[in-house]
Parts: sequence; structure tokens; C-alpha cells
Amino acid sequence: MIGLESLADPSGDWDIVETIGKGTYGKVYRVINRKDRSQAAVKVLDPVNDVDEEIEAEYNILRSLSNHPNVVKFYGMFYKADHLSGGQLWLVLELCNGGSVTDLIKGLLACDRRLEEPLISYILYGALLGLQHLHNNRIIHRDVKGNNILLTTEGGVKLVDFGVSAQLTSARLRRNTSVGTPFWMSPED
Repeated sequence: MIGLESLADPSGDWDIVETIGKGTYGKVYRVINRKDRSQAAVKVLDPVNDVDEEIEAEYNILRSLSNHPNVVKFYGMFYKADHLSGGQLWLVLELCNGGSVTDLIKGLLACDRRLEEPLISYILYGALLGLQHLHNNRIIHRDVKGNNILLTTEGGVKLVDFGVSAQLTSARLRRNTSVGTPFWMSPED
């Protein structure tokens, strides 16, 4: 189990620039590194008083498997203590300025346009390469959907959000639990 007190405070390294997203866990911000001015995204989980199973699973997957071109890069986990409202856990990740596949689809639909087949193929191929990397390391994502496939301005396709992912062991090659976003799950789940 990861102890919050062992994590560095992000304030010395990162400055929040703007909010770029939100979810059930908290918000995502664009941040700038104070030393080298590089940009990143930070997923802020708050209030956090301890590291639960989902956070630890996501941390372990990001720490060990983000070295693949189709998995978001991981730059570190930090803890910003706040004794009044509970602390903030920061997961600092690669900035994917292209947004999510869901954002892309919604933007096109607003203009009465559709995603063309070659682009659909390109995005699916990138997502499948990322999933293959996870599966080769006995990890199942369990929440693949448009919101969890991000795009970079350079044309990268990145898998994100490993909070409900699971590690398969040699003793247990299949999961008997059902998790994920219900509208995106297969009917047999």
C-alpha cells in the first residue's frame, strides 16, 4: 500500500494553468513544469485521505506500462496535503491536446459531419495496440470507451484511465467481476 506521506508535494514542481476536463473522480488540469516549462495533464483526485485499491491499481499500471506509444505516459504521483478539506492526489500524465475520441465525435456531429472510415480505422488500430500491450502484461482495462481514448496533436492515440483495470495472475486467468461503464459494456457482461 502506498503511503500518502511518502509522496512529494506537487506545488514545487507544477503550476496549474487551466481546467481541461472533469469526471466522477475529480478534475483534469493542464499544468506547466516550473523547471523546464514542459506541459502535462494532472488528474486530481480529491478529497483523498488514503490510497484505495483503484488508485493503487492505476498507479501500478501507469508506473510499469506507460512506456508504450499507445498508453498515456506517466510522470509521477504527488500528494498535496490539506488538513481541512482532505488532501489532493495528483497523477501527472502526458498532455493529450487532441482531446478524447468522444469529444471528436461530438464536434463532428455538431457540424453535421461523421468520422470517416480511414480515421476510424487509425484510431481503433492505435487503441488495439495499446490494449495488446496491456494484455501481453496480463492487464485488462475493463472500461474502454471514447472518453478513455485520447488523441495528441501529433496524431497519437493513447489509452487512459486504468482505475478499474485488473491484473490477471497465472492462478486466475479470468475475472468473475463486472465493472466499467454500463452503456459501453458488452451484452454478456
